[in-house]
Formats: sequence, structure tokens, C-alpha cells
Amino acid sequence: MRDPVLFAIPFFVLLLVMEWTAARKLERLEDDRAPSGAYVRQDAWASMWMGLVSVATTGAWKFLALLGYAAIYAYVAPWHLPSSAWYTWVIALVGVDLLFYTYHRIAHRVRLIWATHQAHHSSQYFNFATALRQKWNNSGEILLWIPLPLLGVPPWMVFASFSVNLIYQFWVHTERIGRLWRPIELIFNTPSHHRVHHGMDAEYLDKNYGGILIIWDRMFGTYADELFRPHYGLTKQVDTYNIWTLQTHEYVAIARDVRRADRWRDRFGYVFGPPGWAPRATTQPDISAPITASG
Repeated sequence: MRDPVLFAIPFFVLLLVMEWTAARKLERLEDDRAPSGAYVRQDAWASMWMGLVSVATTGAWKFLALLGYAAIYAYVAPWHLPSSAWYTWVIALVGVDLLFYTYHRIAHRVRLIWATHQAHHSSQYFNFATALRQKWNNSGEILLWIPLPLLGVPPWMVFASFSVNLIYQFWVHTERIGRLWRPIELIFNTPSHHRVHHGMDAEYLDKNYGGILIIWDRMFGTYADELFRPHYGLTKQVDTYNIWTLQTHEYVAIARDVRRADRWRDRFGYVFGPPGWAPRATTQPDISAPITASG
């Protein structure tokens, strides 16, 4: 239960302070947008507070998951992989990364799951503080990890592998690092790839879901190169620094849309359709058009 993320926090703080200090010296861009990788105090503090709360909420979700995973591992798994074997770690790390890609892609395509994830994308800035802007509801990921204890991976290794995945993703939230050596860009998730993922531009929407490896995006058709500096945030920005509102506003919007819908299929669409889904407009006949006879 000793989460590696907790040991990484001092390094997160050190890197964040270094980047924040450097960002203060940047001049404004020609288009008068905020400096590349800028820190806005209220935005950064909102991200950090969301990260602190997520430490507690994630711990609670992991405790619930531990009970379920232990039962699956002990009574359902057909075999138990040895924790001392190198291949078990490979299965755990690669398995977590593939399942993270799966969950991440679902989270962007199913509105109810998007409601748990959208807070991470709500900042209009891209820096190490944004990496700390984590969700408080990890239920979706917990369900997606079930195949690993089912395959005999010890539950503690599942949690450790996810922590490694999360720690890796911290450093890709920056504009201070450009493109890396081509073989690295080919295989691993990098700042360039992840800037695309956080972009709200049409060319970048729903791209580059990978955690550690970018090969999943290349394999499954969700990869996009960084062609220009992205505009960050949500397609409908939430102009608040209130961390409770940032975490819950999409749930409120879903409830409002469901309440207003007249048909059950529309209600299901608002909940399980992609973000931005709306019922198709009914085409009404044009009563002003002349009536012609057909022969």
C-alpha cells in the first residue's frame, strides 16, 4: 500500500517550482496570448488543490478495488503469476498501459465517463501544475483493471504499475520540452504528443490517448502529430477556479439535459453518447412550398 506516487511528490514540486520560475521570465507571444507554458496563479493553485484531494479519493477507490481484486485473484484467476519474475512486471506494466489507453479513449467518447475526466482538461494552460489537475472519481479505471488480477497479476503489482504510469505522465505536461529523438517519439508518449491530446483544436480532438507508450495510438488510428501550438482547455470553457465546480459541472449538465429530454433514447444519448451529443433535429415539411402534381 506504499504508493510510489507519494514518494514522487517532492520531485513533482521541485520541477513545478523550476518551471513556474522560468515561466515568469517569458515574454508574451506575438498574438498576445499568454506566454507558452505560462502559469496563472489561480489556475495553478486550482490544479494543485485538485491533485491534493485526488490523493485521498484515489486512496479510497484503491482500497475498494483491493477488496475486489484480492477476491478475483484468490478465487477466480486460473493461475498466479510470480511477483519475482520479470515477465510478470512486463505483463503488469504493459497491461496497465494498454488498459489506460482503453479507458482514456472511452472517457473521451462516453459522456458519463467524460464527466469524471474532463476536469483534467479544463485548464487553458499546459504546464506541470496541469498534470496535478486529477479527477476524483477513479471508478472507470478500477473496472478496466479487472483483467489483470483475473490473469493472475498480484493486486499490489497492478496498483504499483498504475502509479508508475501516473508518475511517467507528469513530465509530458510541459511546453518547455520540444520534440525528442525520433525513436523515442515513435514509441513513447512525449510532451509533443501530449500537447496534442490537450488541444481543443479540431485537428487535435480525441487524439494521442497513450500513457507511457504512444504505439497504441499508432496501432489503433488515434495518433496525430503536433502541427502547431495547441489552444488548450475544453471546447466549451468553464471559466471558474472553483475546484468543486470544475469536478462536477459536467454531471450537472448531464442531469439537466436528461431532465429536459422527452424520449428515453434521447436520455440515454445524453448519458452514454459522446460529449456534445444532441438529438438529431426533426425535419419539418416546408408548408410554404407549392404543391405540385405528379403524373
